[in-house]
Amino acid sequence: MIKSIGQYSKSRITAIPVDLNSDVYKLYSRSIPSFKDQAVYVYSFKEGRMLYANGWLDLLGYKDEEINMLSIVNLTSQRYAKFSYEINDKALMFLSNVRTDLEEYSFTLETEKIHKNGECVPVFSRVGVYKATNGFIEEIIGVSQRMPNMKRGEVMQYAAYGPAANEFEETLNKELFQHFAISRKEKEALKLAAEGLSFKEIAHEVGVSQSAIEKRVIPLYKRFSVKSLPHLINFAHENHIL
Repeated sequence: MIKSIGQYSKSRITAIPVDLNSDVYKLYSRSIPSFKDQAVYVYSFKEGRMLYANGWLDLLGYKDEEINMLSIVNLTSQRYAKFSYEINDKALMFLSNVRTDLEEYSFTLETEKIHKNGECVPVFSRVGVYKATNGFIEEIIGVSQRMPNMKRGEVMQYAAYGPAANEFEETLNKELFQHFAISRKEKEALKLAAEGLSFKEIAHEVGVSQSAIEKRVIPLYKRFSVKSLPHLINFAHENHIL
């Protein structure tokens, strides 16, 4: 039984850092590109350790050989921690029931990490399945990029990708409903509504049914405590969603 938020995912990771002398580290250092203001890791569930880390000194002040999977999770700022831990849990729970095309799944979120010097660093993170065998995840890859100009309101933003992306994102929407959060598809529908399109026109634009659009937009009224579409759009602008 999961006793606390984040426990499901935390119970599956360790604090074992990368071995810079390992063959797999040398392989990944040659094959995984690196960019300015971006940090990358590859974590192995099979081996229970970090296989690769790069860019963490510049991003969060930790040397690549001292950063580990558990610390990356725990370095989330208090404001974002509960949401971040829960999306990690729900994403892993969803993917534990997927047996095909696992390497095509990923999710993104805007979050905030704590630098070694105590500074809060706004980052955009993407976590995806890097290697899977016989329907089970062996390795995940995470890429975090500093977003100094990211305007942060009270709403957490996230997205899900993969062959069953709609089901993946809808699952996250349902599970994360109590949070001030919005998904990519909800944001897409809201953006078109803000441009003056009706629900029927939005449905035609994105290629889904009108009821699907209503299910993306109408629940946002309750989630964000607004009473009308204009109120919702105004809230979205105030919180830098649109």
